[in-house]
Amino acid sequence: MRRFAELLGTDFAGRPNSDVEQVVHEGLDEPRHRDRVPGLVALLHDASAPEWERLAACLALTTWAEHAGFDAVLAAAADPKRAPWYDCLVDRRFSVDNTFAQLARAVFDADVLAGEKGTSQRRVEAFRALVGVADSEFFDDQLADSLDRMTVRAVLPEIEDTVTRGLAAIPGARFDLATQLVDLAAAVAQVDGAHAVRLARDVLATGSSPRALFHATAIVHRSGGPEVRAFAAHLTAVGDDRVRKELGAG
Repeated sequence: MRRFAELLGTDFAGRPNSDVEQVVHEGLDEPRHRDRVPGLVALLHDASAPEWERLAACLALTTWAEHAGFDAVLAAAADPKRAPWYDCLVDRRFSVDNTFAQLARAVFDADVLAGEKGTSQRRVEAFRALVGVADSEFFDDQLADSLDRMTVRAVLPEIEDTVTRGLAAIPGARFDLATQLVDLAAAVAQVDGAHAVRLARDVLATGSSPRALFHATAIVHRSGGPEVRAFAAHLTAVGDDRVRKELGAG
């Protein structure tokens, strides 16, 4: 516990701080975060350490764009339920693991430091791996919205495969998988609106819901063209008042 307090329970002015997330994000603008990397790597790989401490170490290393952090994300995605911290955090709504949402957020936050440290490609690989398990693991709206245009182009085949594979899993999913897949389709709208519409229509044909329909409106906001306009008309026709208001038709 003392080791953890020194690594992530102390700010960079040497003051105790129990807000681990605040300490990690302070490190984004504090070069001295590098001094803590060796200790965090050791904690990450210490099988005797509490699982939540190992997760926190992973999140810090990933947020700080370290190879060890991205490697840990890749390992977790390769065999999700065997990740040492799996089920360490549980979503209150669906009672499912919520650690992958935290990993996705950490990869997103690593953007600037990844450029400075030369680990941008590893960051893309981490996103690719996370997209690859988005048909089975819960991301709590943290994955798709983290994918910028460049990243979407890089991981587009994985998005297509995951959405297609996820269709069969929607009926038995323990969380709102349909909306999660719609969000991935909406990310595609940044580079190809017509393709995004096709993916979203496939999902909605399998598992439509008011929430999924509302999330699908992001495609209309992010792209244009005849397919997108037709999709907007479809959403207006089948959606509820919230959907129509979002599309300016309510």
